[in-house]
Amino acid sequence: MDRIDYLAERRTPFIFIISFNKSEVIVEELSNLSGDILFDIEGFRNYSEMEIDREFQFSREPIPFREYKIAFDEVIEEIKRGNTYLLNLSFRSKIETELTLEEIFHISKAKYKIYLKGRFVCFSPEKFIEIRDNKISTYPMKGTIDAGICGAKDTILNNQKEMAEHIMIVDLMRNDLGMVGSDVKVRRFRYIDKIRAGDKELLQVSSEITAKLPKDWRANLGSILNRLLPAGSVTGTPKRSTVDIIDRVENYDRGFYTGIFGIFTGDALYSAVMIRFIEEESRKLFYKSGGGITIDSSLESEYQELIDKIYIPV
Repeated sequence: MDRIDYLAERRTPFIFIISFNKSEVIVEELSNLSGDILFDIEGFRNYSEMEIDREFQFSREPIPFREYKIAFDEVIEEIKRGNTYLLNLSFRSKIETELTLEEIFHISKAKYKIYLKGRFVCFSPEKFIEIRDNKISTYPMKGTIDAGICGAKDTILNNQKEMAEHIMIVDLMRNDLGMVGSDVKVRRFRYIDKIRAGDKELLQVSSEITAKLPKDWRANLGSILNRLLPAGSVTGTPKRSTVDIIDRVENYDRGFYTGIFGIFTGDALYSAVMIRFIEEESRKLFYKSGGGITIDSSLESEYQELIDKIYIPV
């Protein structure tokens, strides 16, 4: 984080990748980047298109339902005890495809993409924070539905469980921005984005929250990121106790999954949450996915959401 402060204060453009628990932080000046890191963030990119014109297979092996149920039931018990009100429960699923991580990066269609050679590829629909003109904005995403369902937009916006989950995350992110800025405002509440999800489209619900930053924010950028992480939309609330439960219940290392990545241009910062994430380990590929659990969550629906989020957006 100190290197982020150092480069930002000098207005040196760089890319950063921060793992979920902040134990691994990669910071590279854009002028020094090699082909080991490829990215596409808000129209900023460092690669040429690669044509992938061959057919490919994609199969998935999600966590067995009985194993998911054990973790789900434990989260519900923690909610009943008052230790968490919303927890983003995730697992990794083995996938098989002829594509390499780099090929997946090139064929994926997403607002935010990043590839780290030999490690992972991420094609995320979710912005984390943006800083421009001394204003910080965040865009928590909570609520997903198949766009092909009749009346999908009204269904997701009127679902009480989804509404409660979204309100809790908006409140958490308002508090987080209040730790680093002033004049916190919810500019847009529960607006809809449509994204590709393999062979279908999904509707996802987001909100926009803003705050003012002091003029010297660049010199403290690393500290700002450190205070905001991990991202509330992929942890839950209250954040500290919820992260402790996640560490125990999930029983696997998220690594860079649900961390963040972004670029500093010299004047502004753009970043995304690392969801829709494929990791390579011992020549095998694993897809990490999950969803938010509240007291009103349905076991079967949450398990299906975890599976539905395992796709390549081509």
